[in-house]
Formats: sequence, structure tokens, C-alpha cells
Amino acid sequence: MLDKTFRPEEVESRLYALWENQHAFACNPESNAKPYTIMMPPPNVTGSLHMGHALNHTVQDVLIRHARRTGRDALWQPGMDHAGIATQMVVERQLAEQGIGRRDLGREAFLDKVWEWKAESGGAISRQLRRLGTSPDWPRERFTMDEGLNAAVRKVFVELYRQGLIYRDKRLVNWDPKLGTAISDLEVEQTETKGKLWHLRYPLKDEPSRWIVVATTRPETMLGDTAVAVHAEDERYRDLIGKMVVLPLVGREIPIVADEHADPEQGSGAVKITPAHDFNDYEVGKRQRVPFINVLDAQARVLAEAQVFYLDPDTGHFSPEATLEPLPAAYAGLDRYAARKKIVEDLDAKGLVEKIDDHVHTVPHGDRGGVAIEPWLTDQWYCDAYTLAQPAIKAVEEGRTKFVPQNWENVYFDWMRNIQPWCISRQLWWGHQIPAWYGPDGEVFVAESEEDAAVEASAYYGTATALVRDEDVLDTWFSSALWPFSTLGWPEGQDMLARYYPGDVLVTGFDIIFFWVARMMMMSLHFMGDVPFRTVYIHALVRDAKGQKMSKSKGNVIDPLELMDKYGSDALRFTLMSMAAQGRDIKLSEQRVEGYRNFATKLWNAARYCEMNDCHTAAPLDPAAVSAPVNRWIVGELAATAAAVTRGLEDYRFNEAAGALYQFTWGTFCDWYLEFTKPILAGDDAALVAETKSTTRWVLSHILSLLNPLMPFLTEELWQTLSLGNELPLMLEDWPELADGLADPAAQEELDWVVRLISSARTVRAEMNVPPGHRIAARLHDLAEPRRLWAGRWEEVICRMARLERLEVAPAGEPVATGQGVAQVLVDEATLALPLADAIDVAAEVARLSKSADKSLKDLESIDRKLNNPAFTSKAPPEVVEEQQERRAAELARLEQLKAAIQRLGAPA
Repeated sequence: MLDKTFRPEEVESRLYALWENQHAFACNPESNAKPYTIMMPPPNVTGSLHMGHALNHTVQDVLIRHARRTGRDALWQPGMDHAGIATQMVVERQLAEQGIGRRDLGREAFLDKVWEWKAESGGAISRQLRRLGTSPDWPRERFTMDEGLNAAVRKVFVELYRQGLIYRDKRLVNWDPKLGTAISDLEVEQTETKGKLWHLRYPLKDEPSRWIVVATTRPETMLGDTAVAVHAEDERYRDLIGKMVVLPLVGREIPIVADEHADPEQGSGAVKITPAHDFNDYEVGKRQRVPFINVLDAQARVLAEAQVFYLDPDTGHFSPEATLEPLPAAYAGLDRYAARKKIVEDLDAKGLVEKIDDHVHTVPHGDRGGVAIEPWLTDQWYCDAYTLAQPAIKAVEEGRTKFVPQNWENVYFDWMRNIQPWCISRQLWWGHQIPAWYGPDGEVFVAESEEDAAVEASAYYGTATALVRDEDVLDTWFSSALWPFSTLGWPEGQDMLARYYPGDVLVTGFDIIFFWVARMMMMSLHFMGDVPFRTVYIHALVRDAKGQKMSKSKGNVIDPLELMDKYGSDALRFTLMSMAAQGRDIKLSEQRVEGYRNFATKLWNAARYCEMNDCHTAAPLDPAAVSAPVNRWIVGELAATAAAVTRGLEDYRFNEAAGALYQFTWGTFCDWYLEFTKPILAGDDAALVAETKSTTRWVLSHILSLLNPLMPFLTEELWQTLSLGNELPLMLEDWPELADGLADPAAQEELDWVVRLISSARTVRAEMNVPPGHRIAARLHDLAEPRRLWAGRWEEVICRMARLERLEVAPAGEPVATGQGVAQVLVDEATLALPLADAIDVAAEVARLSKSADKSLKDLESIDRKLNNPAFTSKAPPEVVEEQQERRAAELARLEQLKAAIQRLGAPA
């Protein structure tokens, strides 16, 4: 017996435990079924479920549940990422609270602490994913630092090194001076900052009384300037190109060069070039072949002696050793911001500051350390991404991997065709330590183990030689790039790999197309010879109700855990799927989730109604054999809905699948069919009653079956409680496959007309504020056959559902009553006349509707003024313009509705 209400908090944990105990999520490698594979993007071990996770994993879960039920041997491979920087920071913070630094412990003891933390606190997100109802094959869960993946990482590194595709080089990197490590572009946030723009005078060597003015936001880096750039076409400086200036405070002579980087429209048109501390200047430095001078240390403090490096134009590599050049002692050891202040003071004292402007600009910050990153010239390990990218580009061009939506291919191609060397080393302790050892003379030995490295070193030196291991670890994305095949046992085990590789679909966000999708493509093609997945589904971004990106600083973050606690997991899942239109961001509000919780309640109540009328125990149904028009109609509608849901899931149009289910369940089944058949169930035609009960059971069971991938808890609870299937859980029942020919056009035409008639009467009642208890004597004019027959057959239902006193069919040719007080509405060829004079104050109602129409018109004009104003459309964010366009469409529809209502009352609109 069903409870009065659905209680998600009681049902979800019970059902999930049941599924896990029944091994319902497990793949079956011994099966003859066709495999279907999804690789779960591994969430960070430090992570907590956010709305992006909720969308991403709901999409994957819907796909995997559907695949299982269509007979596929479905593997959803779960796992977690070790999250190098994030995890190390968590543990370092905990140690700091005890007054302990990681270097106080030493590397091995610190790593022991990290593993302890992981065992005790890591992986909370796995529990939260269970809360969401996801169904990966949990016993197969992998961790990017487990021994199997460690072996894969070492093998890949060594092989790529031996192939010349991994090498050590000196290049400019994003350096986080707080964490003391290089970081990737993904870990850099652009922060709008109120700063200054200093205009500095650099005296010409041969004309000390003449200077060139450069504008900079970073005066402290002038200590490393090696050129001043101007545009070749800038008339102001054309005569100065090739001349030298004397760098203030330092005395270094540097050239004035012509370079396209200089923009005559920006600042003074002349820019200082600091190749070792700015990414744009780095490229200028390479083009102009000037020295690269490092003036800061790893903590962004000014060095006592600058490190001068020269780039070999033939090899593209820097000189191995730096030439040291003394810097002014007054700045040695100063933090970059303290140095900035003193340098500006000293320049000002010399009359070399022309002016200082307030300046708002974006400054890159490390997303973990929270401080401004420093472009820093340092030795790192690199991967030749260009070479690896070529097969990956070709694979997408040839359609071996497809992006959905397809436009994301352009983003992929743009990045891959302009790819740069990938910095793969990080100055951390937590992560995959680079398998490289150094001899006493700096010779490097790359091997899968220390023993192998020692053998190579002995052969090289002719004797056993002590080696020191490289302290750096690999970028987290390096191990993640191997995820599609390392999780399946590569390089040791081949059975799982042979069966489940490549994957069918990868579900991910657009923001990591570069950092993860592309790198999996590169590594998988190189080591497996095939793409890692056939389809990449790029889901949208979940924004707040106003279309703004969620952020803690804005205070608009919506917590999925809180929503699940309040409304249940099914409501959140269905909300996300109903809004997951391809290429369109989701504007989420709590009200949306509450609305879909109400949908769950509607279905629960419908199931209780079926139970109370003993429909759940009715005999099995042959849908092709039903005879009553109303039953033939609902069978045909269900068949059309099943086809639409299947098509939506197969085409990754989840919103269309969810929309079809919602409209059929709430509207067609609950609001119409159950109401249409109440008189039948209360009647004495035993055969019709039996057919209708069986039809009701059949339709309800198919609703639950189709809805199950999206709302697994509610549907499973109803399925089991009402005993609608066999001993299998619903999630393992076969997916509904309905025979062709179940639609009955005649039944559909009849019942659809009944729906339109009732809906038209209800619309008039709502528009005119007719009191709910007032019954209207309605009259149908110009009604053709067979609708005259239908009106008689369905009169009782129509009157009950439209709240009519009676429904009369006027004789052919009788004119429709006119004048104020008689609302008229067209229903196909007929006119439905509804006398309202004794139900409402017609004049007052016309006045109310007219006032609302006037307001709607003014609102529409206001929106049009915005949308027709280029100043608005060119500056406003796209989501704001889109919101205004949506408002306009809604307001226009409302205005037309109001005009129609006024006209129905016989008044001019």
C-alpha cells in the first residue's frame, strides 16, 4: 500500500543500498551483449558536489541507465583524481594549524600525512554522488595515484621521453610564488584590479636630455628590461629605431626595436620589453633576439644578481648557465610590491616619472594560492604537444570522434592547431614524482624504476654511481590524460581494455576541452592507436535564475545537496534534464526544482488513485487489442511519447525527452485520461471496466519505465510497491519497445477534440475571472459531424471538467448570440458561446482586461526601446539580451491573449 506522500529521505538510501547489494550497477565482461562504456570524469578527491557535478553526472547516469535497459553490457567506470595542488594545500593547512610546515616533516612523512587524510576525509564526493542516485560500477573505482595508474604514468613518461616527445627546457611559465610551483592556464583566474599606469622616461644614450616614455603597470620588472619596442609605422619614433636607451637605476644599455607588439594607440605607443617576466614580451624577445633577464626569485623577491640567459636562434634553446649581472643593492631581497614602491620613488626623485594614471586592468591570479602569478623563466619538463596533436586533429576531422553540439569542434580545432609545448612538471610533493634521476654531472636518466636508472647510470659512468631523483611531480592533467585506458588495466591487463575500449561517450564541460579532452585524445591515439571515445557530449553551464555565473563572491551559488535535502534527488535530476538543451546554458532557480518536485507528487498521487481503483492488479494488456476509443487514444499517445523519449536520449536531447515525459504524464495521463475514465470505472460495463483498468496499469507501468533513468528513486518505489514487474528492479527491466501501429487516428481525433473543447472553456473562465462554483450553460454552434456525436458521448465529462451547467448543440444554421456578456471562442469549425452576464460584471471585466492590455503594451514598448538601442545590445552580456528577448516574446503573447479575451466579451480590443 502506497503512503499518502512520497518521502525521498526515507526511500533514497534504502533503494540505493538495495541496488548496490544486488550488484545492479555492475558490468558483465563475460556477457555476449554489446559493450557500452562511459568514463566518469574523475572528481577531485578534495571535492564537494556542486551544480556542475550534478548536471554532468546526471547526464551520464541517464545515459548509462538507458544503455543497461536496452541490452548493452554497460560499464560506467568511476574514479577520483588526486588533485595535486588542492590536496597538498588542504593537508598543509591542517599541519599549519599545529605549527608544522611540510618541510619540517620531510617529503616521505608529509606524503604519509596526505594518504592518512585521504583515508579519513577524502572522497566525500563519492558519497554525494550516491546521494544523487548515480549508478557507476563502484567496485571498479580507480584513483589516479593507485599503483596500477602509477605504473601507467611511469611507462608513458619513459616511452615519450625515449621518443623525444618529453624533454626538459627553460621557458616562461605561470609561477605561483605563494605555492612555489608552476601552474597551468586552467589554474589561473583573471581578476579585475584597480591599479596604476606609470609613464616612465628612459633617456637616450646619445642624447641624455631626450627620452622615450614607456607606460607600464609593473615598474618593478624594469630591472629586467632588455629593449623598448615601438611600431615601425609610428612616425613619432621612426628616427629612434635602432638607437639605444640607458635603463634608469640599472645603467644597462638596451635597444629601441620595431615590433608589431607595440600599439601606437595604447599608452605612449612605446612599451618596455621584459622577456623573462611577461608572456607577450617573451615572444618579442625571441623575435628581436635580445637577452632574457630574470630579476625575481621563486618567492617573487628581487635578486641581488640578475640571471641573464641567451636564446640560441638555431636550436631555440637557452644557454644552460646564466650570466650573473649585479642589480642595485637597494632592491635586493625586496618583495615585488615593496620593490615597486621603492623603484617608483627613486625614479620620481630623478625626474623620470612623467605621469601616473589610475588604471583598471585584469591581473592573473592563481586560483589556489590567491596571489598574482608571476611569469617566470625556469627549467621545467615539457611534452611535445604539437606532434601528439596531429593524429588527434585528424581523428575529429574524419569523424572518428564527434562533438555534440558540433560547434565545439571549432573550439577543439582552434586550440589544437595552435598548440604550444605542454609544461608537465610541478614543484609539489603530492603527485606522480617524475621518473628521472640525475648523476653528479647533471646527466639525466629516465627510467620506470630507480633500479633501472641505476643500471643505465652504471653503463654510462662505468661504475655504480649515486643518483638524485628529480623532486618535481607531474601535472595532474598528465595522469588524467591516460584515464580512458589506464583505468582498464593498461599496460598489464588487456581483457577489460579489449572489451570496453574505446568508450562510447564522454560527458564533460566546455571549459576542459583543452585541458582534458584534447590530451586524452592525444595520449590515447598515441598509445592505443584509436580514439578514446566515439562521442564527446559538451553540456551547458548551470547559471542562476538571472543567467549569471554562480560564484561565492556574488552569493548566488545554489547548493545541490541542499536542494536534494529539501526536494529529493529525483526533483533535482529531472529539473536539470528538462533544461539541458544543447548549446543553451541552464538558468536554475529553486522554484524550478520545487515545480518538478510537484511533478513527482502528481505522479505519486496518480499511482495512489490507480491503486485505490485496483488498476495495479488488473490483467496484462495487449495494447493492440483495446477497443474503447479513450483507451485506444491513450495507448497511441503513450507510444508516441515512448518514441520521443527514446529519440531524445539517443540524440542527447535530454530536454526533449524530459519534456515529452512531463507533458504526457502530467497532462495527457493525469489531467485527461484519468478524468475521462472516472465514469467508466464507476460504471457497470464489466468488460469496459476491466479493459480500462488494464490500460491504466499498462500506461502507468510504461510511464515509470520511461521515466526511470531520469527519476530512479520515485519510479523504483512505485514499481516495486505496486508489483508492476517481476523480481528484477525496474532499472534492470528491458527498455520499452512498442510495436508500430498502436496509434488510432480516429480515436486521437475524437479525444483531442474533447481536450480542445474543455481547454477552451477553461481558458475563458480563467481570463474572465468566472467564480469556480459558477456553472455556465454553454452552446455549440456550427458543429459538424462526427463532432455532434462526440459532444453527446462526452457531455457528462465535458460538463464536469469545464464546470458547465449543460452543453447544448445548436441546430444547424442558428446564429450565435452576440453582444457584451456572451464570450465566444472558436473550437475548430464551431463556435462555443458562454453566457457570462450573470457570472461577472462584464463592464468591469472589460475595464480590467483593457487596463492590463495597456500595461502590457507599455512594457512591450519599453523592452523594444532597449532591444532597438545599439548602446544596450552591444554592451549588455548576451544572456541579458537573451533574457529581454524572452520577456518580449512572453509579453507579446500576453497582450494577444488579453486582446482576444476583450473581443470575446464583445468589446473592441
